This record gives sequence, C-alpha cells and structure tokens, in this order.
Amino acid sequence: MSISSSMNSSSLNPPRATEFHYRWAWDFQSSPEALWPLVADTNRFNRDTGVPAVAQRNAADDFIQNARRRLRLYRFGIPVEWEEEPFEWVRPFRYGVVRHYSSGPVLEMRVLVELTPKPEGGTHLVYEVWASPRNLLGLVAIPAQIGFLSARAFSQTLRQYDQIVRKGVMPIMLPGKVQYAPGGHARLLALRDRMIRDGGDAEIIGRLVETLETADELALARMRPYELAESWGLPRRATLEHFLLATRLGMLELHWDVLCPMCRNPKQSGKTLSDLGNELHCDVCHIDFTTNFDRSVELTFHPNPAIREAEAGEFCIAGPQTTPHVVIQQLLQPGEERLVNPSLEVGRYRLRTLGLPGNEFIQVTEDGLRDVRLRASRLDGWPDGELQIAPTPMLRLKNATDEEQLFIFERQAWGDTAVTAAEVTAMQVFRDLFASEALRPGEQISVGSLTIIFTDLRGSTRLYNEIGDAPAFGLVMNHFDVLRDAIQDEGGAIVKTIGDAVMAVFRRPAPAIRAMLLAQKRLSEMNEPLHLKAGIHYGPCIAVTLNDRLDYFGSTVNKAARLEGLSSGGDVVISGTVESDPEVAALLEDGTFRAEMFNARLKGFDAEEFMLWRVALASNEVRVLR
Repeated sequence: MSISSSMNSSSLNPPRATEFHYRWAWDFQSSPEALWPLVADTNRFNRDTGVPAVAQRNAADDFIQNARRRLRLYRFGIPVEWEEEPFEWVRPFRYGVVRHYSSGPVLEMRVLVELTPKPEGGTHLVYEVWASPRNLLGLVAIPAQIGFLSARAFSQTLRQYDQIVRKGVMPIMLPGKVQYAPGGHARLLALRDRMIRDGGDAEIIGRLVETLETADELALARMRPYELAESWGLPRRATLEHFLLATRLGMLELHWDVLCPMCRNPKQSGKTLSDLGNELHCDVCHIDFTTNFDRSVELTFHPNPAIREAEAGEFCIAGPQTTPHVVIQQLLQPGEERLVNPSLEVGRYRLRTLGLPGNEFIQVTEDGLRDVRLRASRLDGWPDGELQIAPTPMLRLKNATDEEQLFIFERQAWGDTAVTAAEVTAMQVFRDLFASEALRPGEQISVGSLTIIFTDLRGSTRLYNEIGDAPAFGLVMNHFDVLRDAIQDEGGAIVKTIGDAVMAVFRRPAPAIRAMLLAQKRLSEMNEPLHLKAGIHYGPCIAVTLNDRLDYFGSTVNKAARLEGLSSGGDVVISGTVESDPEVAALLEDGTFRAEMFNARLKGFDAEEFMLWRVALASNEVRVLR
C-alpha cells in the first residue's frame, strides 16, 4: 500500500481555508468487476471500517433536490449532522460523494474511490479523502480519525475483500461474528432435525442452517432464496419452499417490501400483506406509484430473533450498491459536459434525470456507436427511438438545462433473483402454510398477468343418485386430492373450492394445461371414473381479500369461469391468449396433445365472439406431463 497526505492552508484562521488530503493506493489480484460488489457496498464498507450507524433526518415528504439527504450519526456521544450530495459512480471503476456538515468538527468531506484494471490482471485501487475542519477540534480530529484510524481500517478491510473474492465467496454469504439468542443454536439444530424428519431436502436444509450459523448480519437481514439457490447450485423453487417451511416452523421470519419502480428501493415494509398500502410515494424519485404484486412487492427472509438477531442497522443510506441496476450516476451543473467510460453488458438501458420527465432508450450491442453524446434538455426533450451504443463507449453527458441535473443510466431489465408477491401467492405451499395472509380489507392490488383455472365435475348430481351420498362424497374428496397434487406438482395453487368446483392459479399457462390434462387422465382411471371439466384463461388480475383469504377478481377470472362450462370433461378449453403463448405453442406442436379451434360467445361477454381451443391428450401418453 502506498500512502500520501497533505494539508493546504493559507492560515489556521478561518478553518475554511484548511483542507486535509489523504490518498491511499493498493494493488489487488481481483478484477474491478469482482471487487465492485464489496467495495461499492458502502453500507457494508462503512460498517466494516468502524463507522457508526446513521439515521436519516429528513422526512419522507421533505423535498431535497436531486436525492440529497440529511443524515446524522453519533461519535463518542457527539452528534454529527450533514447534508449528503447524491453518490456519483461509473460501475465498476469509480464512485465518490460530497458531504456538507452542519455540526461536529468537520465542515466538508469529499471521497473518491477508483478501481483501475491492471494490464497483467488485478486492480489498482486508489482511495482519496479531502476534509476541511470546522474548528480547532477538527484540526486534531481529522488527522487522528481519518489519517490514522480510518487509514488502518481501510487497508485491513479492502485486503479482506480481495481475499474473499479470490476464495469465490459471494457477498450474500460473507462470514461474520455470530451472536445467538439464549438457546438459539440448540433451537436451530432442533428445527433442522425436524425439517429433515418431515421429509425435507437434507442438502437445502443443511445449506440454510450453515448460512444461519456463519453469515453476518448484513447478509442475513434480507435473505433472497433464489439468490442463495443459485450460489448453492440447488433448485430455486425447492429452496423457496424450504424457506417458507422454515418460516412456518420458526427458524425464519418473512418480510414484504414494496419497491419504487424507478430506484427499486423499499418504500414500505411489513410482516404481512395486510401491512402494505396501494398508493405510495418515493421521496427520492419524487413520484407516486401504485403497488403491483408482479413487480414492486418482494418477499425476503431473516432469522427468527429467537435463534439469532439480524438487526444490522444502516451505515450508509445511498451508495452505489443500493441500486445495482444503475450503471452510471452523475450530478452535472447547468451547461456542464462530462466524459465517462463505462463497461456495459449487452441489453437495454434508459437514461433519465430526476429533474426532467421522460427518458432516452438505449440498446447496448456489439456493433453500436463508440463515441456518443447524451443530452438532457428542457426545450428539446428526450429523442425518440432507441440509440444503439457499444459495450465500452465514450459517453459524453451534457446538461443543456439551466438547472443542476442528476443523470441516471440504468438497466431496464429487472433481476430474476427476487421472489415477487405475485409468484409466491400462486404457490400451493404458501397458501397452505400461510392461509391467513391477506390484504387489508377493501384493498385491491394489481398482480400482473396470471393463469386462472376453473374446474367442475361433469355429472356429479347423477353420481350422487347412482351410488349414494356417502360413496359419492368420498369420490369428490378424492378428486380434490388428485387436483391438488397435479396443480402443486406443476407449481400452481388452489385458490378456493366452490362445491365440486375448484379455482386455481398459475404464473404461466403451459404448466396449467399439463396439470389439468394429467388430472383428467388420473380421474378417468379411477374405479368410478370422474370427468373433469376445465377452462383456462391468462391475463391481468387484481388481488383482493374475500372471506379472509387472498383471492383474485377481474375480467380474466370471469372469462376463465365461463370457459369451464364449455369443456366436455375430457378436454381443457383454453382462450386465444393461452394458445398464443410461446410455451403453449411449443407444447401443442409436440404431438402429445391435440387442439381443435372453435368460436363461442361467453355469458357476460355477449357482444364478442371468442376464438377458443379444445385441448386433449392425443393418446394415453403422459410423458410430457412432468
């Protein structure tokens, strides 16, 4: 590590003329891309280097231009308050921040961190701090705290990060100091043994318990099952099901977060769905938005406090890793132009500023432009179309307005490691284990597009008359078991039963078709054959609470209910939106199924004639059914 420091001062009075400058440099074996998730996680870095927890001073509805924040911490019992400018970064090469202090011994501080790839591999990392003292105490405190204590902590922490990356340990599984609740470890092991005795997957359970035994508080505070499943090399859905079971048994607790659709940060949190509202506001993006189960509600987990605490606290509010989808964030003054050289993945992006409506769409392609000017203007607005740029371009950001603008260059694709409310509420395991989970009374929340199924038994009245009430009732109960198994095996869930009928939900249409055809085949092979009618439709739905249970309504639900009545009991009637789904189209071309098109009017939709399909097994083959 190389170190340099300096102090520039025209006089010691006033202190504003004094500025300390510290520069530290290290050479690491890991690449900038590998180090970035740890180094740019300023919440973790501040915690690891001994910075006390911080608190936000401004209220949620307190407008501060361009995502500035008013923050406070206590050091040695002394309150330190400041206004923080938005972090600026170009992933994965540099980030920085400026803080203007209103109390404490420091007047202003600037931080800049740069990660430069070395020709032979590895990273040359430079960490710089500029600090101006407010008073005589600051003249003493800055060299002692930053020049000595922080310098030592920075070096130790960054070297640990390099070692962690070289070992292949993912940030979501970083080890840390473990402090169990009284009897917590014994309780954890007892629950592990119970889950295994109950038929759980020993490998998934072992990985989960190992994580709870070794990971630090920050890693455990918001556990994402799909993220962990990928790092473990285990099936995502099975991992999620085990997390839900572990929550029901008391090993974990679940948590719902409502995310802003722009910055994707949590804007409301709750332990149950009933804690969540429908109309929310983001104080950073200055937008109102409607809660959507498909996009904005994420389910995460943390340890049960009876096992170990995971209250990690906040040590930095808005560093680069709080919005990992944002590749570039730069604060430009009126008329300013700035050159940045990012490293971009192929895909779709958008450029926006917090001060202007709209955005510019951008596609990164291998043959895209390499020298590009991106301009924010109130008069011209954002250009139409989609600009194509190269993965390693020279981007010239231009603020052509008369106001400061925060430029945000972000990936449009949402990560697929989040467990959304729309997905988990369509799982049978969730509905079985958490039957009381429901929205607050009268609340209606969009869940995006779902596959809705309605079924009924053909000739059930005749069956009761022919074989008697008790035997017929037993067959009907058995038919519910067959349906439940087929639906759960394909990843769906039963929403409710209505007499002999069932309403079920799936995220995608193809598994719903497979489940229904398999259930029909199994029911037809019973000693007293049963004929199951089924209708399937796919489209947008609204989540509501009916009879204290989570339910769905809307035209998609109504159409699915009408389709069931057109089924003969040996086929599944599907809508045009289901038939046109690419996965369904591939299923129908396989040869195992036969599909017949017909037109019909649906009750309640008499003004329109619908193009529908009857789908059935081409033979008794069920090889594609699971």
